[in-house]
This record gives sequence, structure tokens and C-alpha cells, in this order.
Amino acid sequence: MTKFIRRSQQPSLRRVLYRVNLGVTLTAVCMAGLAVTVVGVLTLRAYAAHNLQLVGRSMAYTAEAAVVFNDSGAAEEALRLIASHEEVSRAAIYDRDGHPLALWQRPNRSAMHGLERIVERWLLSEENIQSIIRDGDKLGEVRLSGAGGRLLDFLITGLGGVFACLLLTSLGILSLSRRMVDGIVGPLDHLARVALAVRRDREFSHRVPGARIAELDELGGNFNGLLDELESWQTRLETENASLAHRANHDSLTRLPNRAFFEGRLSRVLRDSASRGERAAVLFIDTDHFKSINDELGHAAGDAVLVSIATRISGQVRESDLVARLGGDEFAVLLAPVNDEDIAVRIADDIIASLESPIVLPDGDDVQASLTIGIALYPEHGLTPEALLHSADIAMYEAKRQARGIRRVAGPGDMPATEKTGDSLC
Repeated sequence: MTKFIRRSQQPSLRRVLYRVNLGVTLTAVCMAGLAVTVVGVLTLRAYAAHNLQLVGRSMAYTAEAAVVFNDSGAAEEALRLIASHEEVSRAAIYDRDGHPLALWQRPNRSAMHGLERIVERWLLSEENIQSIIRDGDKLGEVRLSGAGGRLLDFLITGLGGVFACLLLTSLGILSLSRRMVDGIVGPLDHLARVALAVRRDREFSHRVPGARIAELDELGGNFNGLLDELESWQTRLETENASLAHRANHDSLTRLPNRAFFEGRLSRVLRDSASRGERAAVLFIDTDHFKSINDELGHAAGDAVLVSIATRISGQVRESDLVARLGGDEFAVLLAPVNDEDIAVRIADDIIASLESPIVLPDGDDVQASLTIGIALYPEHGLTPEALLHSADIAMYEAKRQARGIRRVAGPGDMPATEKTGDSLC
């Protein structure tokens, strides 16, 4: 019941494709409309600025005589005659000393005066200045400010046209999107129905009909081929067997190979080493005071310590080496090939040094752990896997008798009959 509810709440492929296609197309149309509007506004602004410049020149020529005779009335009449018929919101004439001679301002009669002022402030903010020159002498200047009435009318008309085109385009896109989605989702619906019949009723005789779209037709053909391929069951069984084999040969906590896997690899390595005349080494690693960590901090902390130790040991070995968890708090490392004893000793020292930094626990606390390592070399300390592991184990316990957190190479005195006091040393 829960699975059915969750599926019913998910959007269908038809709805997703429809929304995505419609959204992308409308976004593209809106961006194109915005670009056209911006270009149109910038073009109109340039045209308005040029027109204002021509008006200013005309005013300068007309008012030249009034400025020469310092006739304020004539200057105002010249401004009124020209500015009242042009897109000018304010015009002024100044004499050569910068004193105002005449001033004209358009009366605020429009109901959209506020919007016009906004348009003027954003698009016509620059004041146009034209000098009044006679015989090379500057007599004064004309200063004009543009009006935004016609520009506002253009913006309203242009935006209305853009929105109308967008609406018509949206309707067209809606129709085309439905046709496109039906062409994609229809064949997939057929495939889903056949798959449901095969899963529920085991009706392998069902087939998916062909589709007009090449990719979907190919998909249906491949699905029909899969219905004829019963070998897929064999592949599935092989995959499951491989997964089971992996779990049987690996530790579920640390994800490292277990003791059985380690001993099998060790047997093969020793056979190869004997035939090639190579040397190998085994590191037997024990976690110091692990029992006290488990008792004092709990099993969850102990598991976190083991996982961290496994990670740090794996980070110190070579790609050709093998790290395994033998059980409990014991680990082993197989080094092959090993040219001399110094390589095994160096890797053992690196592993011990990797535990110098504390291990952070899941609850945020940290704990300091250390490792004691016994080293056994092939063929000096054993010719068989059992003998080599036994020698490394004895070397590890002899190291514990001396101190914790050190390593020791097996010696001639490490006999298999050496008594182990593992319970007292853990």
C-alpha cells in the first residue's frame, strides 16, 4: 500500500515532459521579447536624443536675434513656438554670462505625468545644450530636457504587442507540446503495459509495437529481444553467487578479506614464491588493550576503532599487498614480493605510526589506540602458511612481553611450542 501511494504522488512522465518543454520554450520566447524590447527602447532613446539635438539647434538659430538684443520676451516666444510642438519638457536660454534670459516648461496636463517623469528620469536624463554663436562669438546657449510622453506611448504599445505575441505563441506551443509528448509517452506506455503483463502474468508472448521515433522503436525492439533471452536469469544467478562469495570471503564490519580468504591467498603466494625464488612476509597485528576499549566505551566504539584501524593499515601497504581481518582485534598483512627484511620492517613501522593520531568515535570523543606487530619472513621463518602465521603470531606475543605498540621480527628462538598467554596479554 505504501509503494502505491508513493508512486501515485510522483508526477507522470507526460506531465514532466510537458512542463519542461513548455517552460523552456516560454523562457526562450520571453528572453527574445525582452531583448527586442530593450533594443527598441535603446533605439528610441538614441532617436529621441538626436531629435532633441535638432530641436536645440533650431531654437538656437531662432532665438539668435533675441539674445543679441537681450530681448527676453522674444526669446520666450521663440521657445514657446518651437518647444510646444516637440517632445520637450523644459527649455531655457542663457546669455553669455550664464544668466537665464528665457524659460519654458511644459504644463502637467497628462494623466500619466508620473509615469512620464519616470521614463524621462531613466531614459532621457541627459540635458541637451546648444551654443548660440554669431560670427564665431558665443552669445549664449540653449538647454533642453526631453519629454517622455511619446516614449511612454511606445513602451505601452510595444509591451502590449509583446504580451499579445507571447500569448499567441504560448497557445501554439501548448498544442505542439501535447503532440510531441504524445509521440514520446505513447510508445513508453505500451512498453510499460507489456512489462507489467510479463512481470505479473509471466506472459512472454506479449510484444511491444513499433514506434515512429527511432530511439523508442529501438528500445521496443531491444525489450522484445530481452523477452526471448532467458539467459538473463543465468546472468542474474551468477551475479548473486558472486555477491554471496564476496560476503563469504570478506569481513562485514571492516570490508577486509577474512581469515579464510587470507590463508587461501597466502598458500598461492607461497607456491608462486617457491617457484620463482622470491621472498614474502606476513605481519601479525594485534590491537593493544582492545578489550578495555570495548568494556569501557561499548561495542559501538569498539567497532569504530576496528574500522579506523583497518583503514589506516590499508593506507600504509602497497597495491600488491593484502590486508585481512583474522578475527576479533587481530589483523594480518601479506607482503609479496619482499626483497629484504627492511621493507617489511618499514611497512610495520608505518602502520604503527599511523595510530599515533587519536581515533574519532561516532559520538565525537576520541580514543588512543596502538598496535603490536609480529613479522615472519618466507622462507626463513616458515615454509607453509600455517608455520609462517604461527611464527608471526609468536613474534607478536614476544613483542607484547617487551612493550606495547612495537614490532618484532621472528627469531630462531620463536619455536612453535612457545607457550602463549594470550588472555593475560590482551
